Amino acid sequence: MTTFHQLMHPSPTDILSLPVEGSSAADSPTKAEVTEIIYDTEAIIETVLHAISLIKEKLDIFMDITSISIITSNERLMDAYIKLKDRGVKIRNITEITVDGLSYSKKMMSFAEVRHIDGITGSFGVSERDYISNDTSPTDTISQRAIHSTVKVFLQQHQYLFDTIWKNAIPAEQKIQEIEKGIKPIATRLLESPDEIFNHMKYVIENASKRLLCSSSGAMQIVYDNFFDLYKRIIDKHREGDGEGIRWITTIDKDNKDLVKIFLNAGVQIRHLRNLPPMNFAVDNKHFHATTEKMEGGKIMRSLLTSNEPIYINHYNSIFEDLWKNGIDAVQRIRDIEDGTCLADIEVFHSASRAREVYLDLVKQARKEILFLFPTENAFSRQHKIGAIGLAEKAAIERNVEVRILMPPNKLIDETVQNLDYHHKIDIRYIKQMTGTKATILIIDRKESLVMELRDDSEATFDEAIGLSTYSNSKAGVLSYVFIFENLWKQIEMYEDIKKSHEQLMILDKMQQEFINVAAHELRTPIQPILSVAQILRSRIEDSQQQELIDMVIRNAKRLNRLSDEILDVTKLESRTLELKKEHFNLNDVILNAMDDIVLGKQFSSKNLHISYRPHDIVLQADKSRISEIISNLLSNAVNFTPEGTITISVELKTNKEKNWVIVSVKDTGQGIDASMLPRLFTKFASKSFHGTGLGLFISKGIVEAHGGKIWAKNNVNGIGATFSFSLPAI
Repeated sequence: MTTFHQLMHPSPTDILSLPVEGSSAADSPTKAEVTEIIYDTEAIIETVLHAISLIKEKLDIFMDITSISIITSNERLMDAYIKLKDRGVKIRNITEITVDGLSYSKKMMSFAEVRHIDGITGSFGVSERDYISNDTSPTDTISQRAIHSTVKVFLQQHQYLFDTIWKNAIPAEQKIQEIEKGIKPIATRLLESPDEIFNHMKYVIENASKRLLCSSSGAMQIVYDNFFDLYKRIIDKHREGDGEGIRWITTIDKDNKDLVKIFLNAGVQIRHLRNLPPMNFAVDNKHFHATTEKMEGGKIMRSLLTSNEPIYINHYNSIFEDLWKNGIDAVQRIRDIEDGTCLADIEVFHSASRAREVYLDLVKQARKEILFLFPTENAFSRQHKIGAIGLAEKAAIERNVEVRILMPPNKLIDETVQNLDYHHKIDIRYIKQMTGTKATILIIDRKESLVMELRDDSEATFDEAIGLSTYSNSKAGVLSYVFIFENLWKQIEMYEDIKKSHEQLMILDKMQQEFINVAAHELRTPIQPILSVAQILRSRIEDSQQQELIDMVIRNAKRLNRLSDEILDVTKLESRTLELKKEHFNLNDVILNAMDDIVLGKQFSSKNLHISYRPHDIVLQADKSRISEIISNLLSNAVNFTPEGTITISVELKTNKEKNWVIVSVKDTGQGIDASMLPRLFTKFASKSFHGTGLGLFISKGIVEAHGGKIWAKNNVNGIGATFSFSLPAI
């Protein structure tokens, strides 16, 4: 099997062609593909420098901490990389950022985009023409052996390897922040190796100041066999006033009571629940663990979900506390087991008529609280017919019993409830109709429960619809159903609060849009007279210094005017009030006028740029000024991001779905679109430049779509520059 190290550093037998010792592909008079091994430090440096000098587009470097220290300490190499950046070459670097190597990594960040990954050994670099790798050791000198190749397939393989690792690496800024501020990265992982699970659990328990567990007795056996001393250490700390100790929820029976006693004697607080959640979990102040395995026989689980995500930790802390409240003290539970005390009455009814009798008797006997959970609309209707809802209403009136109902929404049911004499005492919340197993749950005074399974929900009568029913006065069992009910109740309450908050946010958003609209109009009002007066003064003043001051006022007034126009356009687009003044016009005239404006601008004249356009007479029916705005914006962006070269405007007609479309494209030879910008290119404020507001493309998109067209952008296939295009319906 090929190892990761072998991929990074192939042996000489892996090389496609064997070199002559001391020769260099850089010295080859032909362009034939060559792979060689270089055995001299100076020759390695010269080969690297020569390869760097030939790079035109990009360089990707994978290096360990030793390599990065060597590069950043070598003036010739650093100077070559800095010059490479100055030429506009994109440099990416994957390294392992450590405390000792922090300064080296920061130096690399001055000319390259750096990402971190753990456990890097060796190094290699790949460009469009060359691949170079060398084995380094923990010394301060460059290795005496390096591999250099110009074989295209070899370059492609390592480029693919680099790109794969790059996707999984984290930004250097994030790793540096973790090191400098001592922040542990947030991560949620699934561990699937028993050794890895054991080591992780050992580490977590060693560093924990508290431990909350909800699990089967199998987990308790695992802890006793492997981590009992560490648990006692947590308890000892708690006794000394450090931490919160250990609490454990489990099911206690005759088979595991002796093991539970051992933990009780050690100082662990334990409570019993008959019906545990389907997932075993543990949580402390920094970690959350969970598994669905039963962990029978005390064997380490085969998979473990682990996370230090605060949301998980807080959520399961809350779940644990709710379960803890419903648990039975372990000492009392063990005493009952050893005394042979009947712990609870549990009865199963196969007869629907018997279940109906018990059901109505329970509602009649309620003294404090009645909780109904109806899985379907029909379940409520049937039980209203047999008198259960009427009895609950009577309990509310005569005994002040609190009645709460969870059920699917139904207009007819809501009217029925509203017609009850004491309906304001019955609190109803609506849930989505349940699927899968369906059962009506009745809970009385949090002491008794009756769970009635539905056999056939389409039946009209209670006796025909109900199947197996289970009665229980087991505290743990009843409180488990209470837990389910309360959580559903709270979820609905949270949903209603979120819904109200959303409505309030919509109102606030509308107010904000109205304010921005008014502010933009108010901003625009004084700008026009300022601009007009400044231009008049400019024409009358002959002093050159005063003219420069007036020019500065005019430039900034125009900038404010554009800003107010953009803000107004954004508010119109978002409120869908943008009006289009459509007319027939020649697209060619609009493009030529936009080109003239760009060419006369200072930014264009200061660069070595050329605009190419082959005129096309195409008549459109559209908003002429808005289309001119789009073209001017795309041309302006192309000039901003193109130091030199050619900006090409092209127009073509296409037919799609029996409809004619005109497509206008602006192609440049600039730096291209940053990969991180592509997904949000046409959103508000999407810009990595310090020039402009980042609203131009967003407004252009809105205008194009208002005409029924589309706008898009992509980097050019040759890797140089980008192309922005938009389509409009043609006549």
